[in-house]
Amino acid sequence: MLVSVLILAVAACGKQERPVDGTQQPERRAEVRSREKQQEKGQDKKPRAARDSIDRYYQFTNYTETGDLRAIREHGTIRFVNLTGASEDELPREGVVTLRHFELANKLAKQLKLEPKWIRANTPDEAIELLLAGKADILAYNLTDTEARRERINYSVPLRQSRQKLVTGSNGPDISDPDTLQGVEFIVPAGSSNIPTAQRLIEEHPDANLSMMQVTVYGDRDILVDLLNKKDNRVAILDDYIAEDLASYRDDLRIGAAVSETENIAWGLRKDSKLLLTTVNNFLTRNLVKKQEERFADWDAIKKAGVIRLLTYNGPTTYFLWKGLLMGFDYDLAKAFADKHRLQLQVIVVPYEEDLTDWLKAGRGDFAGASLAITEERQKQGVAFTTSYMETPERIVSNEDRPPIEKVQDLAGRTLTLRAYSSFIPTAMTIKNSGIDVEVKIAPPGMSISRIFNLISDGLLDATIADDGEAKIEASLRPNLITGTLLGDPKPQGWMVVTKNWHLLQNLNKFIKDYRKTEKYQQDYNAYFKPNKRFTQRVRAQIIPGKDLSPYDDLVKASALNYDFDWRMVVAQMWQESNFNPKAVSPVGAQGLMQVMPATAKEMGFPPPLFEPERGIKAGVKYLDWVRDRFAPTLPTANKLWFTLASYNAGYGHLLDAQRLAEELGLDPNVWFGNVEEAMLKLAEPRYFKKARYGYVRGSEPVQYVRNISNLYKAYVEVATGEISVRPPLQKKPKEEPSQKEFAIPLRKSGSEEQISE
Repeated sequence: MLVSVLILAVAACGKQERPVDGTQQPERRAEVRSREKQQEKGQDKKPRAARDSIDRYYQFTNYTETGDLRAIREHGTIRFVNLTGASEDELPREGVVTLRHFELANKLAKQLKLEPKWIRANTPDEAIELLLAGKADILAYNLTDTEARRERINYSVPLRQSRQKLVTGSNGPDISDPDTLQGVEFIVPAGSSNIPTAQRLIEEHPDANLSMMQVTVYGDRDILVDLLNKKDNRVAILDDYIAEDLASYRDDLRIGAAVSETENIAWGLRKDSKLLLTTVNNFLTRNLVKKQEERFADWDAIKKAGVIRLLTYNGPTTYFLWKGLLMGFDYDLAKAFADKHRLQLQVIVVPYEEDLTDWLKAGRGDFAGASLAITEERQKQGVAFTTSYMETPERIVSNEDRPPIEKVQDLAGRTLTLRAYSSFIPTAMTIKNSGIDVEVKIAPPGMSISRIFNLISDGLLDATIADDGEAKIEASLRPNLITGTLLGDPKPQGWMVVTKNWHLLQNLNKFIKDYRKTEKYQQDYNAYFKPNKRFTQRVRAQIIPGKDLSPYDDLVKASALNYDFDWRMVVAQMWQESNFNPKAVSPVGAQGLMQVMPATAKEMGFPPPLFEPERGIKAGVKYLDWVRDRFAPTLPTANKLWFTLASYNAGYGHLLDAQRLAEELGLDPNVWFGNVEEAMLKLAEPRYFKKARYGYVRGSEPVQYVRNISNLYKAYVEVATGEISVRPPLQKKPKEEPSQKEFAIPLRKSGSEEQISE
């Protein structure tokens, strides 16, 4: 015990300064409950002083500079401050360009040949103080242009315009007219321009018993909606674009009357930065993209506007958010096409219940793609396909506890369950009509392919058909799934354009033909359609009692001690990440022993490459610590560890979505195993991820990631000496039967195929 205490004491004394995100937001679930009580009693503390924030940011910025662009250039860096952080944002949805503040600001830094550094603030007021104190150079955020602020800072050209609106929960009051509000408590973001609006409404209606509560919710506005729904008399005041973004994935709020005139939204700069202001304005003018109305644009119109619009779905191979980065096979290809022609790419996410073809024909986008099979049926609807950018065969997926399906004849006596409206239904019916005694079931329209994979993995369904790439990926992430026989030749997939847009079609065809010959195309294909060996490694690292766990134990021990981690857990994570290969590079670009993304490594102070073992370990452990610090201190140690690992793998935003979903499902949002991990799996299903702020996540990956590390960590604890460790719970949650409403035995037949009723 004495030795353990001494180790912990040394760790505390020798601990390096941790990277600070400058905020306690998003508020954690455990903290929110206590903060609500404090706020309702008027006891909640005010946001931390800007000077305290400046001190904490010092390690990021390391200098004070209040000069203009020439003085900024001397440091070789340009510092951006905002309220969400460098690499974290919600998934851009319809009408939102992919050039978010982070991407746009980094593009500016690249043009200026300066290294971008990012700082996080709690509120707009705090961000302004950092700017004025010379700890930041540009406030790159949706900052409302107000007279009071204009006296202190300069604004860039407007990025957009907005009006403040009333917003309330499902059971809130009538908000169609602010003059009719009675007994309402306004909920407003702390330090925002919404505060003067709330104060004005209170003063204008002295007999209406109106009041105001400020809440610090930047980084997780979902908490604000939760607060609205706690009481029926609460009404928020939000900018219209924020309200509309929340409404795009949450159905428990209503948007009401406007309570302000139209206001400009822009970036902020110091008043004495005249040259920087001119440079920023010229840059934004060239790059600023406004929301496009429905239009049919030929190639000349697209080039003139400088914008090309992609219609797609939020999904596993098309377009999704992963560790703060926008990714997806269709997205990557479309971005490469846009870059080639010096266009800004605008991604419009189409709801799953809507047809891409209908949106394309309505002029809501210029081209559409979501791993679409080139079919005659779609072409008859008035669209043309590009040349194929990928050919994919169909493959059987089944449970490993059942006999393998290695040839088509093995389907005799088996049951195929297919997603409603799936392009695989004709294939299944062809097999059945050929004389093979296979049962074909069609799932309810609300059941996704991810849900079907989960049920097969749990042994509740027999088999299904999927694209070859998707089948291999899912089998690599779910140990109970196995791939079977291929069904026919590969089928071509491509993008769609309206038939008359022949010039755009020609340019897309030329790009696809050339791009398919490049190494980058093969890297993208491998990233999305080939299993990652780090996750398919189904053998445990060789463990010999008394021997080193890895060739890098001493390096890991040093970094783990600095950040109060059990070194054996870090080694277990390192094996899961890279199999102890310091030169490892993932298909999406993560590097080194701890597989840190280059952008993340730069934020941690370790610009890539990360192939030198000590550098890779330091970057990974420092980032692991940064992630852990974002969780509530009251969270139990073991669950904080599992949440940290899941966030390291999938991204902090998806973990927040999983916690929220767990609470909605009646699970414990503060417990990983059997609770939040179950919710994480469901976030691969459209009925859940379309209501999630961060959208789709391949939930089986972080779930298996945490389980693999926890298993190996336990084994390491048993054979290697070290400080006291937390034993992970390894028991598997009992398999949950699907509800009768969600899935039922087939009740009726239609033709030769059976329909599964809801």
